[in-house]
Amino acid sequence: MLKVNHAGEFGAIRIYGAQIWLARRLFPDIVPALQEMREDEIDHCRLFREAMPARNAKPCRVMAFWSLGGFLLGFLTALGGRNMIWICTEAVESTVHRHLEDQLAFLQTRDPELHRLIASIQEQELAHLQETEKNQTTRGFAYRILLPIIGFLTDLMIWLSTWGDSSWMRAEMASSTPV
Repeated sequence: MLKVNHAGEFGAIRIYGAQIWLARRLFPDIVPALQEMREDEIDHCRLFREAMPARNAKPCRVMAFWSLGGFLLGFLTALGGRNMIWICTEAVESTVHRHLEDQLAFLQTRDPELHRLIASIQEQELAHLQETEKNQTTRGFAYRILLPIIGFLTDLMIWLSTWGDSSWMRAEMASSTPV
């Protein structure tokens, strides 16, 4: 769980880094918001990394994919314009929010300390999601096409990074929930 959260934050840092690099040249007015969100992701990445040793967790084996994928996603969406940046951020953050909800439900009685950490991080991720929704100018064709594609790719990276453990966690929670 920690390894995918750490890797996801690392990927988000790369997404924002590429978007900021291009936005400085094309849409400097949105750079402060992107930088603020990137700083949050850097902090989250550090917090997840610091929580690993106590739980005998190690960084994800596919960090290079998160790095390259994050950079490419950030760069390509920034090329598409400011609204594409916000669509990308919404797709990633809404997928992350759902993923963190699953983790919080799973951890509630299993690891209260990690539950608190993830809950505090989730608040900031939710603020990022609200920021993106506020800044989008249109929700047209690109939104309808890209939101599910980017969400699917984010889910796929999560699944690959946990070797399917995210599916196992959901199945275990479903089987232990009283009907």
